[in-house]
Amino acid sequence: MGFRIFPEPAAHKPLLPDEKVKSIYSKERIKVFIGIFIGYAAYYFVRKNFSFAIPDLQLEQNGGFSKKELGFAFSALSIAYGFSKFLMGNISDRSDARYFLSIGLVLSAFTMIFMGLVPFATSSIALMFVLLFINGWVQGMGWPPCGRVVAHWYSVRERGTAMSIWNLAHNVGGFLVGPLTVLAFELFADWHAKLYFPGLVAIVFALVAFLFVRDTPQSVGLPAIEEYNNDYPKSYDAKTQEKEFSAKEIFFKYVFNNRLLWFIAIANAFVYLVRNGIVNWAPTFLQEAKNYTQVEAAWASGGYELAAIPGTLLCGIMSDKLFKGRRAPVTIIYMFFTLLAVLLYWKTSNHHLLQNISLWAIGFFIYGPVMLIGVQAIDLVPKKAAGTAAGLTGLFGYFIGDLLANAALGGLVDDYGWDACFITIAISCILAIFFTAFTWNREKKNLANLTPLSH
Repeated sequence: MGFRIFPEPAAHKPLLPDEKVKSIYSKERIKVFIGIFIGYAAYYFVRKNFSFAIPDLQLEQNGGFSKKELGFAFSALSIAYGFSKFLMGNISDRSDARYFLSIGLVLSAFTMIFMGLVPFATSSIALMFVLLFINGWVQGMGWPPCGRVVAHWYSVRERGTAMSIWNLAHNVGGFLVGPLTVLAFELFADWHAKLYFPGLVAIVFALVAFLFVRDTPQSVGLPAIEEYNNDYPKSYDAKTQEKEFSAKEIFFKYVFNNRLLWFIAIANAFVYLVRNGIVNWAPTFLQEAKNYTQVEAAWASGGYELAAIPGTLLCGIMSDKLFKGRRAPVTIIYMFFTLLAVLLYWKTSNHHLLQNISLWAIGFFIYGPVMLIGVQAIDLVPKKAAGTAAGLTGLFGYFIGDLLANAALGGLVDDYGWDACFITIAISCILAIFFTAFTWNREKKNLANLTPLSH
């Protein structure tokens, strides 16, 4: 195989006796799920903590950097993350998820520890840009191995539910980073601790993830999940699904040539534009256009994130239970109601309760498609190409959708007002529905005549 930075996929072990399989399978799935949940939540400790240091970096004694300068430096993380999620996703597909997830988290933690402990690391915008770019790149090692694990440990009609619960790691990690930075400052009385302390905690979480995660069921002597659940989609071919691929095969045979994958990647760009266009500009819009105070806008925006939790869970359960593993119908339903909520949010005037409800409704509905498109990407390719497929949708989401949400929408507001911004967001909802609809028939055919799950 030659030199490898990351260990290759874990070798298959001899199958355990039939009488042991059921009990061990259940225990291992719980352990593995806890591992990827804890591991991915910790990625947010060292992804979002820099934002809590921005007020300190604006002070004269710490450089006196402007919001514009610090925003530019912080953008490096998103730019790198979008590309890395795709490219590192390919390496993840050819690596042991247990090692890949943990190594990425440790590298990200070390980057933030370095920024916190080495004084010159935060002395210039250029240096911070470089370090945050590096951090964004290794951050891209978080989602793909988790996607690989879910693809191998959960069959097609379980993945929606599994991913919807796992997706809450985003919210848990994003919530905990704030208290972590507060605790850091209390313990060390130094704003630099906001950078290095979450990094130290993340290393502990990386160890826990390493202890819990296992690459595939076969690596611990268990049968493939499709065999265990008797859950075989029409496209399932054991020779294809259980074979390790080369990078070339993954890219050119299963990803770049997959027309439906491109459709949902484009759809994801518009989904991310809606999500980030709303959440990034909500405080400004509510204060400038709806006469909210700063505190009222903050509370309203916080509700947007909280509403995402039940919405995401319901979305995953609906796709598995109501639509039997199909993702397109649920994505389309959710985006339709997102559109209605956006129109209400936009046009409501002088009624804060209704304004808040419409904003929270957007949060409830938009995060479901954000999660589900990643699941659908996994469904559309063999399991061994899951990370790359999801990475492609992530590339479109972050590098196109997120970039447009930040730069383009801000420019539209400056030049043409808030109406232009919301017209763009509404059109994005419609386009997300349009491109997702191209996968409707393929899903329907692939999942036809499945036998009931045996477990």
